[in-house]
Amino acid sequence: MADLSTPARRWRKSLIGWSFILPNFLGFVVITLLPVIAAFGLSFMDWDSYNPPKWIGLKNFERLLNDESTMVALRNTAYYALGHVPLTVLASLGLALLLNRKLAGVGFFRVAAFFPYVTSLVAVAVVWNMLFNPEFGPINQFLSFLGMDVPPRWTTSTTWAMPAVIITSVWRDMGYYMILFLAGLQAIPQEHYEAAKVDGATAWQRFRAVTLPGLRPVTFLVLILLTVQSFKVFDLIVVMTDGGPGRATLVLSQQIYRQGIIEGEFGYASAISLVLFLLVLVLTLTQFWLNNRRER
Repeated sequence: MADLSTPARRWRKSLIGWSFILPNFLGFVVITLLPVIAAFGLSFMDWDSYNPPKWIGLKNFERLLNDESTMVALRNTAYYALGHVPLTVLASLGLALLLNRKLAGVGFFRVAAFFPYVTSLVAVAVVWNMLFNPEFGPINQFLSFLGMDVPPRWTTSTTWAMPAVIITSVWRDMGYYMILFLAGLQAIPQEHYEAAKVDGATAWQRFRAVTLPGLRPVTFLVLILLTVQSFKVFDLIVVMTDGGPGRATLVLSQQIYRQGIIEGEFGYASAISLVLFLLVLVLTLTQFWLNNRRER
C-alpha cells in the first residue's frame, strides 16, 4: 500500500486542489483583476478609446477636485449611504426579530419579506415611481387623507428625490439582510435567554445583554456589505431618477458611467473610479479596525 505522506502523493493532492481553484481564479484575473489594474493606469492618462493613451500625470485628479458635478455626486453618494445603511439595518433586524417566532404562516411571511430582493430591480423602480407619483400616487393620496395640505413631490423634487430612492432601496434590500439576521438569532443559545430570565431581566434587557452581543458578527458582516453596496449604487437611481431632478440624485457610479461611456473620457472616469475604490477601502478597513477594537 502506497504511503499517503510521500512527496509525490502530497504533490498530487495539491494539483487536484489547484485544479478546482484554477478556473475561478482565472476568471477573477481576467474579469476583475486585469480591468482594475488597467483602470488604475488609465487614471493617469488621457484616453478617448480612439487615440493612443497620453500620460498626463495627476491632471485627472486635479480636474476631479475642481469638477462641481463630481463633488455633488460624492456628497449625494454619502447622503445615500448615510440613509440606506442604518435604515436597512434597523428594518432588517426588526423583521428578523418579528419573524423569529413560532407563528402560524411564519414561513410565508419570511418568503414575502425576501421576495422584493429577487424581484427585477427595474420592476421595483417602476412600481415605486408610480407609488411616489405626486399627483396620483397612493402615497400622496394617503398623506392628503391624513391632512397634509402639500405632500412631498418625491422624485420630481430636489429635496425629496433622494429620500424616495432610499425608501425604495431599504424596502428592496431588507428581506435579504433579514435572512442573515435570522441566521444569527437562531445561532444564539437559548440557555442565555433562560439564564437572563432567571436573573429577572426584562425583554429590553435581554435584547441588550444577549441578542445584540450575539448578533455582533452578523451585524458587522451586514454593515460591510451594505457600505459597499451603498457606495456603488447605480441601477436603481438610473431607473428611478436618472440622477435628477437636476443633480439631486447623481452618484459617483453614475458619474463614472457618464464620463466614461457617454463622454468617452475613460482616463477621467478611471480617476473617479479609483477615488471611489479608495473611499470604500478606507471605510471597510475602518469598520474592521473598530470591530477588532471592540472585541479586545
